Amino acid sequence: MSTRAQVRFATREEGVSFNEHPEKIHAQFYVHHDGYPTGLGIDIARSLLDSEKLHGWEIEHIQDIHTDLDYIYYVWSDYNKDTWISIFKILDEDEECIFVGKPDALIKKYENNSHMTDTN
Repeated sequence: MSTRAQVRFATREEGVSFNEHPEKIHAQFYVHHDGYPTGLGIDIARSLLDSEKLHGWEIEHIQDIHTDLDYIYYVWSDYNKDTWISIFKILDEDEECIFVGKPDALIKKYENNSHMTDTN
């Protein structure tokens, strides 16, 4: 079974909370496999910290909506500001923000749980 995810890129703006979906995004990618935080989350964090290459992403139009997602990731950045990541776990028709933090905090939280595929 695939663990599907979208990765969205947003600008850090005054008054926009990292644990809510922003009104505007600048780019969006779809990932069909390994979208859980111990897989894709760590891959995103390592790419931001160490310039590791990412594989298996499909660029999408920013208005594309999937009804079968397991996770939505936001990469928040702007000039002269630290990059942050938010992870939303999709639960049936609801969703929950399960992580907000910098890439190194994501690695610390999920790297030791890499044997698990679906963790908060």
